[in-house]
Amino acid sequence: MNTLQTVWYLLVGVLLTGYALLDGFDLGTGWWYWRARKTEHRTLMLSAIGPVWDGNEVWLITGGGALFAAFPPVYASVFSGMYLALVLVLFGLIMRATSIEFRGQLHDEKWRRFWDVAFSLGSLLPALLFGVAMGNVIRGLELNANGDYQGTFLGLLNPYSLFGGVLGLVMFIVHGGLYQLLKQDGEPAAAIKAELSPWWWAYLILFLAVGPLTAVFAGHMYKNFMQFPLLFILPAFILGGIIMIRIYLNSAQYGKAFIASSVTIVSLMLTVGAMMFPTLVWATDPALHLTAFNSSSSQLTLTVMLVVALIGMPIVLAYNYWVYKTFAGKVTLEDSHY
Repeated sequence: MNTLQTVWYLLVGVLLTGYALLDGFDLGTGWWYWRARKTEHRTLMLSAIGPVWDGNEVWLITGGGALFAAFPPVYASVFSGMYLALVLVLFGLIMRATSIEFRGQLHDEKWRRFWDVAFSLGSLLPALLFGVAMGNVIRGLELNANGDYQGTFLGLLNPYSLFGGVLGLVMFIVHGGLYQLLKQDGEPAAAIKAELSPWWWAYLILFLAVGPLTAVFAGHMYKNFMQFPLLFILPAFILGGIIMIRIYLNSAQYGKAFIASSVTIVSLMLTVGAMMFPTLVWATDPALHLTAFNSSSSQLTLTVMLVVALIGMPIVLAYNYWVYKTFAGKVTLEDSHY
């Protein structure tokens, strides 16, 4: 049973990492979209993510479904405790989706301006709130013996979680900018590259600050690292990835810069997972932590789900590969309907 629980801990982590990696650049595009001064540039940005954004969201839906089926108490605790925040996330994702599809339906300036604002807010709000949620899960929630959240919504907006929100937002903005550089050239690409430099510095500074802040606000997170010092190689990969982003960006090797950003995101998720294992939600009372071992479904449920996952995940991966291969290359206004 412990093996199955560990496998599902890893699988949920893989799904959430896949979402951060793939939909992260969609969310980050919201900032660059907001900064674009020409309608044509915004149209190109939507064309860059248009074929892939909906497939990228599948990872979030699958991750949430896996969490619900494999670890029901964790799903109930997180989703009930952060209900308002998650409603705002869903509102943002819905606004983003509708804006992508509706913006180009009318050639009217006011119509497009409305959906432009909706797209940017619908992208940046979830990007911020995902980090806030992660910060609270790491810091610890006020849970009772039934796993119910006892705090308030304002209690979720504590300094550490807000810092996590800003870090996540900056990470996605950098990731989104690099993806747009892959898909565009000329004037819009030059504008993005010029503004990426300060965002890179913000990314580096925030990462260097997150370790000491975690030690202050969530010192329990270092327990596994103290027992297994080899794990410190994971944050080293994060730092290395951030540095390589700058090196490749300066030499205009945007593909390699995007890969470095992807390595950074994966390493960050691996670091959090390694620090938390086997805990899924830290509680302010150590006796009430929700872990992979005290919050899982039955062995039969986990086994059946594993079979389904082994069949379904290759299909999802194959679909993602096909979409990205089919729509590889630069986008043009001639091919856009946004």
